[in-house]
Amino acid sequence: MRRFLPQTLRSKMILFTLIIVSIPILCTGYIIKMKTQEALLAEKQRKLFGIAVILDSYLGDGYTAILAKNNAVDADRATKIKVLNEALKDYTDSVASAYPNVGAGYYSKELDAIITYGPSAYYEDKVGISIEATHPGRKVMDNGERLVESASLVRGNIMNAMIPISRDGDVIGYIWANELTDDIHLQMATIDYNIFMAVGIDMVLSVLLILWMIYKFINDVEIIKNGLEDLRFDLRKKIIPLQGEMGQIGEAINHMAQSLIDAWTLNENIMHSIADGVITVDTKAIITSVNEAAERLTGFKAEEIIDKLYREIFCEGKDFNSMLLDTLANGTNYIGLETDYPVKDKHIHISISTSRLKDSSDKIIGAVVVFQDLTERQHMQAQIMKAERLAALGELMAGVAHEIRNPLTAIKGFVQYLTGTDNEAERKEYMPIIIKEVDRVNRVIETLLYFARPNKTDYTLVNINKLVEETLVLVKNINTSQKVQFDFKLDAQVSVIEGDAEQLKQVLLNLLINAVQAIDEHGEIGIETWQKEENFVCLRITDTGNGIKPEELEKVFDPFFTTKTAGTGLGLAVVQRIVNAHYGRVDISSEIGVGTAVTVEIPVIHGGGSENE
Repeated sequence: MRRFLPQTLRSKMILFTLIIVSIPILCTGYIIKMKTQEALLAEKQRKLFGIAVILDSYLGDGYTAILAKNNAVDADRATKIKVLNEALKDYTDSVASAYPNVGAGYYSKELDAIITYGPSAYYEDKVGISIEATHPGRKVMDNGERLVESASLVRGNIMNAMIPISRDGDVIGYIWANELTDDIHLQMATIDYNIFMAVGIDMVLSVLLILWMIYKFINDVEIIKNGLEDLRFDLRKKIIPLQGEMGQIGEAINHMAQSLIDAWTLNENIMHSIADGVITVDTKAIITSVNEAAERLTGFKAEEIIDKLYREIFCEGKDFNSMLLDTLANGTNYIGLETDYPVKDKHIHISISTSRLKDSSDKIIGAVVVFQDLTERQHMQAQIMKAERLAALGELMAGVAHEIRNPLTAIKGFVQYLTGTDNEAERKEYMPIIIKEVDRVNRVIETLLYFARPNKTDYTLVNINKLVEETLVLVKNINTSQKVQFDFKLDAQVSVIEGDAEQLKQVLLNLLINAVQAIDEHGEIGIETWQKEENFVCLRITDTGNGIKPEELEKVFDPFFTTKTAGTGLGLAVVQRIVNAHYGRVDISSEIGVGTAVTVEIPVIHGGGSENE
């Protein structure tokens, strides 16, 4: 069915025009036709009844008066009919002749016969005939009421108007006036023809006028349509000026196209002026655009790599798994991650961010990578760090000297004292103290060595929740069950992370020991893990201990800074060093008398392993 319906705007509008024009005109013509027929029939009835009334008035006092005047009251039926016919025939003929195609006459109820039937030249043979028992004239004589009947009667197919002849309260017959229905139908046909002609001419003129208007409208639409087709390939092509509302539409489209050109130009200028490299790919990982910064950083010209597979340019034959391709395939966004990036004939160290590209309907159309060259910054940071290490070395050595001088002084004093005595009891008393002080020196040196030159990091996939459980076993063995209650909120859905399990366990152990030591009598330690933005796993350890003073909170990560009488001051420094090695961050917040919270944030994948991801 659908294939038979019009498909183009022109054909649809023509069909629509034919419907909206033809239906009202045809309905109007039909109504006019029906009303005209009704009016014609009503006029015919009024005319025929008028003729009958004229004949009735001419009859005077009735049939008896005419018979009496002609001394035929006692005559036989045939004579009476003849007398009455001669008296009324001429008038009947004159009236009938005044109204062409009309037949009229008198009927006598007493004689049960037609008295006259004019024009008599045509219907003289009908005089004296009795009407049939079913003839509507008998109904008129019986009930004394007017009647119009269309039927096949004495004359043929006629419209017959009949009125009763009433004299002295009695119905003595009836008078009729009739007209052949063929004549009426002929008049109706003539009227219908004129109506149909008027309706037809009206429809033709209306359709032609509307078709002309449709042609003008469709022509303007075609101009706009063709203009839009041209704009698909060249936004600088303008739609030619038009009149009226279509002209306003054309101007609006031209203005929109100019706005798109301006926006595109602005985007192009921004893309080529920013210092960061930008590369976009479509859903098939084919490179679609490259800005000038990307050309400079990668060493590839845009014409060399546009319309080529990203994997072929940057991945094949190289030890590199692209984060851009991972984002395109899996939707994983990377933000500000540092990695070594393979470019033309070399690798550069960059900060990279990726995300999917979507159109206005939220449909994925590709992906984009934005990267910043960190090679120079990395070199400068190395110089700065070297200078900072040299500057910190003095402070570090001062702290080392302070931490070692006290036990060495004690050792020296006890050794000098024991050298001058042979008392075995004193030897047994002071030797453990000397050994304890030596162990203290050794512990400071070991921690210092780890802080200064930590072991090589061995990255694997680590479940942070499992590390918490393993570390907690060690902490609970240090006489904590009586004074500490542990509260766990471990998110079972957190991702495994790229890290060194032993080093991360050292972080957890140091933080949990600090939390336990911060509680004097009874308290609570909370351990919570959660996922942050799919790219980071977070750990928070809270305690209800004494808290840290604000002026001391800024120094907790400094080497050899401690508020404990027996502490080395290197525990949190080691924590920060390990977290930094995992490209993460550690934050501490504390309130005196309320407690302390330490938050560690580590990326799921940081590219620090043997292979970049």
